[in-house]
Amino acid sequence: MSIDEIVRLLSATRFFGGLQPAYLRRIAEIGWQEAHAAGEVIFQEGDPGDKFYLILEGAVRISRMVPGMGEEALAVLRSGAYFGEMALIDDFPRSAHAIVHEGCRLFALRKEDLEDLLFVDRDMAYDLLWTFVRTLSSRLRETNDKMTFLSVTNRF
Repeated sequence: MSIDEIVRLLSATRFFGGLQPAYLRRIAEIGWQEAHAAGEVIFQEGDPGDKFYLILEGAVRISRMVPGMGEEALAVLRSGAYFGEMALIDDFPRSAHAIVHEGCRLFALRKEDLEDLLFVDRDMAYDLLWTFVRTLSSRLRETNDKMTFLSVTNRF
């Protein structure tokens, strides 16, 4: 997939969508593409978080292992979706497994490479910070709405 196509997919994400095209191009240029076969484990819960992934084609299953029950799928993500974004922000281990559901191609971005880019370009770092803040705020708002719904409907 070309850099222009990756820029287009990054711009459509909630995580990077607020950035100007020149910044998205610079991000696309420091990442790389990976191919994975169905059933491959991309990362496991507890692994160090060091990369962000954007699905270029195929599907990835995000799941957790429930003791005594096995794998509990949380989501199946398809082309244009992304995962592992929290690794770009914090230093905590992965909170779930990422397993290839259907053979896929991914765009991968290392946290260290992004940090180096942001160190050099402070304007880009500022814009990206506000994009992250808006994304996290939106997710917190969604979680609050879900919690309110669950408590009101006694499904908690």
